[in-house]
Amino acid sequence: MISQQTIDTVKATAPLLAQTGPALTAHFYDRMFKHNPELNDIFNMSNQRNGDQREALFNAICAYANNIENLAVLLPAVEKIAHKHTSFMITAEQYAIVGGHLLATIDELFSPGQEVLDAWAEAYGVLADVFIQREESIYQENEGKTGGWRGTREFQVVEIKQQSDVITSFTFKPTDSANVADFKPGQYLGVYLKPEEFEYQEIRQYSLSSAPQTNSYRISVKREEGGKVSNYLHNNLNVGDKVQLAPPAGDFFLEVEPTTPVTLISAGVGLTPTLSMLETLTNHQADVHWLHAAENGAQHAFKAEVAALAEKHDHISNTVWYRDPLTADRPAEDFHYAGLIDLTKQQSELTTPNMQYYFCGPVGFMQHVAKQLIEMGVTEEQLHYECFGPHKVL
Repeated sequence: MISQQTIDTVKATAPLLAQTGPALTAHFYDRMFKHNPELNDIFNMSNQRNGDQREALFNAICAYANNIENLAVLLPAVEKIAHKHTSFMITAEQYAIVGGHLLATIDELFSPGQEVLDAWAEAYGVLADVFIQREESIYQENEGKTGGWRGTREFQVVEIKQQSDVITSFTFKPTDSANVADFKPGQYLGVYLKPEEFEYQEIRQYSLSSAPQTNSYRISVKREEGGKVSNYLHNNLNVGDKVQLAPPAGDFFLEVEPTTPVTLISAGVGLTPTLSMLETLTNHQADVHWLHAAENGAQHAFKAEVAALAEKHDHISNTVWYRDPLTADRPAEDFHYAGLIDLTKQQSELTTPNMQYYFCGPVGFMQHVAKQLIEMGVTEEQLHYECFGPHKVL
């Protein structure tokens, strides 16, 4: 329980921190990596360089300070972060390290005095304990599942399949030949890599791109321009290679009653979690709408697989947009509309009462989708989305 004095002190000093902007978290991260360089093996340094992680932490600090007397408001964010932390195998000891550097950062930037530092220390300690307890419960849940484990487990690449010009699938089986833990469609897998050419260990989360299997996992990765890990996977990973994987995690997953209609909306590689959902919904008792946007036919992954599912199951519909179709795309008839995705073209089918919408893609795309759905009368409670990388609010 946080004391009232601490609540008052944190809320009173929050505007000062907010005025500093992401420079606050830039100072924090620079300090932490200088004094604890071993943490370079955990944090995604690409997100450090582009500023995404620093912005996300700054927003989290501000949100906590502004809601310190009502932690229930923060629980959805806690759940999202806790799942990501378990994929990185974050420990209680590391929370102590982070807390020490956060307090030192506040002291070095503002010299607010011991009373303020003590208040922020108490506030951080309470929040850290919330995370530590939730993450420990996730670790135990993963370990207790049939085929589950804690930490990392060795897997071998058993299949590599190119799905489009930019997306390739990788299928892994455990080297111990035992079963693997079940997961909820939409969740991701933590992939740990430390080849000789990497300065630090790199950890990435990739959405599982198929319905759950008993003895294997599949991810589908887009080759990102300048992407250190995605290019390594595309260029260097071969069938037979071994990797370390953390158990499936993530708070974005399909959770509907059998009679609830579902719309799955994606762009580009954002189809990976929704494809897992689609494969799981083949026996669904209500309508399932698949809406996908791709740059063109050459970049359209899984088009044959999705078309086959829609052809086989009457309750599944398949609609595709190509932003900039190639000349070869038009006679192939692999898409239905050109340009940006426009949900009003199917408004009557998409606004069925109680419809649940799951969508994933670039942030701008998801903002575009969310705006259209809200304008069509859909409530925010019906919207479920996933951002690849640090979370952003749409």
